[in-house]
Amino acid sequence: MNKEKIAILVDSGTDVPEEIVTQENMYMIPLKIIYKDKEYTDKIDITAEEIYQKLPIEIPSTSLPDGEAITKIFDKIKADGYEKVLAITISSGLSGTFNVVRLIGEQYKGLETFVLDTKNIGIGAGFQAIRAAELLREGADWATLTQQLSDEVVKNKVFFNVATLEYLQKGGRIGLVASLLGTALKLNPIISCNAEGIYHTVAKARGRKKSLDKTIDLVKQFVGEHKKFNIAVAHGDALADAESMKQRLAEVFPRVSKIYFGQISPALVVHTGPGLLGVGIQLLD
Repeated sequence: MNKEKIAILVDSGTDVPEEIVTQENMYMIPLKIIYKDKEYTDKIDITAEEIYQKLPIEIPSTSLPDGEAITKIFDKIKADGYEKVLAITISSGLSGTFNVVRLIGEQYKGLETFVLDTKNIGIGAGFQAIRAAELLREGADWATLTQQLSDEVVKNKVFFNVATLEYLQKGGRIGLVASLLGTALKLNPIISCNAEGIYHTVAKARGRKKSLDKTIDLVKQFVGEHKKFNIAVAHGDALADAESMKQRLAEVFPRVSKIYFGQISPALVVHTGPGLLGVGIQLLD
């Protein structure tokens, strides 16, 4: 068993399945969802469904919780008897969480903090928190844990399809995804995070079905010759597509260790809009 008392802290944009957060005693920094008349806390007092219902009327913005709220989470971790904090955040190229947690961690007395920039979003980032919990169970020490997770950033990938680019554009998260082109030609881009952790177009296909077929090809390329890997299917208001994708992936990859399945966090919904379908891959060997 691990002798060092190490806490795992994630932000809500990493989409670690709720049962894993509970089971592994992870701490979570919830992102904020801001409407003109009210602020909500991601995954706490607003659901993805509620955001979808309101999108035609208002597209909210998202932000980090303030420093005080994050410091309170550190206080709780310390009070719970931990000595070290392993924080795992979505890409610094897409959100300010990484930097804020790093700064608070550096200044916080009584806890040693390491913040992992996953260069990823959603379950692509969440995979590394799940992996951290595994490594801790296996008794990895602090130095091994932080080094191994840093080395494994490149072994995690997420490919996603959006039904429209409107929300990425309005949320200023368009990155290197050429927006107008897609809309004009009904081209469905398949989006991923590049090495800097910024959205870019990996492939384009005409129409949803071709786009999903192409996603499976990209997953095949990423898995390559690897024998040990996990897959995740994450969706935003696209349950039927997601279920059929899960089934297809199980057929194409009979060797997969585990297929995670779930809805993306409300904060991510704001930037992608309804109809999001993502597939994450985590290489384990």
